[in-house]
Amino acid sequence: MEEIKDSLAFKGVAERLTLGITRILENMPGVVDVRFVEREPAEKRSLLSWEQKNTCILPEDLRDFYLTIDGFTLTWSIKLDNECVPLGCMMINSVARLCPLLQPVSLFSLPNAPSLADLDWEESNTESGTGHAPAAPHFDARSRIFELDSCSGNGKVCLVYKNCTPGVVAQQSEIWFLDRSLCWHFLTVTFTSYYRLMITHLGLPEWQYAFTPYGPSPQAKQWASLYQPLTFSSELSLTDPVGDSHLNKLDPTKAFKGKAKTPVPKKKQSTQCSQGSAAKSQGSTGRHGGGKR
Repeated sequence: MEEIKDSLAFKGVAERLTLGITRILENMPGVVDVRFVEREPAEKRSLLSWEQKNTCILPEDLRDFYLTIDGFTLTWSIKLDNECVPLGCMMINSVARLCPLLQPVSLFSLPNAPSLADLDWEESNTESGTGHAPAAPHFDARSRIFELDSCSGNGKVCLVYKNCTPGVVAQQSEIWFLDRSLCWHFLTVTFTSYYRLMITHLGLPEWQYAFTPYGPSPQAKQWASLYQPLTFSSELSLTDPVGDSHLNKLDPTKAFKGKAKTPVPKKKQSTQCSQGSAAKSQGSTGRHGGGKR
């Protein structure tokens, strides 16, 4: 009886954690194999050990998340031609896998080998944000970056501490997206906001690229239009306030409406045809008259 109660209690926690998205996915056409990985809560000592090791204080909402479940994984697939094709993936690394993006230099690496810190040569452009955009993180000691999600190889969602000082505990953090070209894109200030974004976008491929100037790939846009039409249309209206000029606008009433073509009169051909037909009729009457005689 106690095991049944524990399973029901965890099912209720899982339902609150996923915000009911599992039931929504299961009711979508073509969606199969919706899986949510059950994990135990993280221990407080592991969180304290992580903070001491990395000289950073975890955000309160992320700490509460880890004390509820140590990591998050929800995947779902679609059925195409009687085959199960993986499509959606929502993932947040566990505390043990919340590793720094910039690993220490190995003893076996070349002395003059380039590193990510070499990308911070434009200090004037990266020190302060342009306009309303916040300043981008640095790959050197000025920022402490930890990987939350590898995004299936399409980039990395990172927990970023900026304006860090060696030996000083960092407290303020943000959520940023690092694309495959190693460019930073701001996502949210808090982990809770990012978590809601992840759930809202259903973990579709390349959904983080909706927050970049160039957007996701055409294939990813097709998946979003199929399984996320409301959010996908609102994102298009935000990126293109004047109108969807980059989309083909089809008006069925005009495209599929039959048009009656008015024949162009050809006077010369009609007169020639009439004269020829009259001559033929006269010739035929002459032949018939001669036969009767």
